Amino acid sequence: MNDPVLPSGKLRAELLRRMLAPFRRDSTDLLLPPSIGEDAGVIGIGGGALVAATDPITLTGKEIGGHAVLINANDVAVLGVRPRWFLSVFLLPLGTTELEVTGMFESMREALEALDIVLVGGHTEVTPAVVQPVVTGQMLGYQEDGQFIKTGGVALGDAVLQIGSAPVEGAAVLAHELEERLDAVAPEILAQAKAAIRDPGISVVAPALRATELGATAMHDPTEGGLSAGLHEMAEASGLALRVDREAALWFAPGIALCEAVGADPWGMLASGTLLAAFPSSSVDDALSAFTSEGYAVAVIAHAEPGDGVSFGDGPALPRYEQDELSRVLSE
Repeated sequence: MNDPVLPSGKLRAELLRRMLAPFRRDSTDLLLPPSIGEDAGVIGIGGGALVAATDPITLTGKEIGGHAVLINANDVAVLGVRPRWFLSVFLLPLGTTELEVTGMFESMREALEALDIVLVGGHTEVTPAVVQPVVTGQMLGYQEDGQFIKTGGVALGDAVLQIGSAPVEGAAVLAHELEERLDAVAPEILAQAKAAIRDPGISVVAPALRATELGATAMHDPTEGGLSAGLHEMAEASGLALRVDREAALWFAPGIALCEAVGADPWGMLASGTLLAAFPSSSVDDALSAFTSEGYAVAVIAHAEPGDGVSFGDGPALPRYEQDELSRVLSE
């Protein structure tokens, strides 16, 4: 029997879809079940909506605690709900020092305070099961009126905005993990990439909540697989096609430079820090104007059409990266 070995990174969409299929989905209080492309689940409680998200972080260094907060906060905020409560699990390798743990927890505290989120519990241990720190976060939010937004809420004729450039997170990880392969990159560009987690930053909480106020019909937080995976997941979850304006995409210049240096396609590079938000044609101009006036980098990157899949306006399909370009490059 052929048993393929899985590559690093997220499970490919077809396999994950098959793994999720047997799980029960008929619970009356499960308002949004686990689905391809959806960033969080939603449970109906007391007439409101409890939004729950979880994601692990496997980066090294003291910033890992704050990183876990930001990534999980994004997943709640793109449902149009403010993230409020956080739980964390720290699995630390043998040899971890008290000073290293202090730095990780301080990073987590700073991120929580910046977003007005409360730490409510978790678990921390040193274990030979890991060779580098692994932090898994769980973020919760609650919407009293029960309203929330889905990745799969794009309607025919909607325009999809890209808010914030890409690939920010991918650039930061490349700069820290592959510095020895980046001799050809100018020092100032490498320095900008290393600082990208904080500047321009990977949080999309503020623009996601603003997009909710402006009437977004759907939102998504593209992470692994980059802008390509994010757009494909929006299209698949919504049951329609997206036509992408290749020239409209917003790029983080240091990220592009690093992608070129390591032979990676920025369309498939880890893209935390970018928000995709769909708006009806009747309100997209107002949303564009609002985001622009508030200092955001924003552009209409795609339009929803009948059909399926994602393609560029000039004809060819946008490749879907089942494995993030960062995972591919790091494994070489």
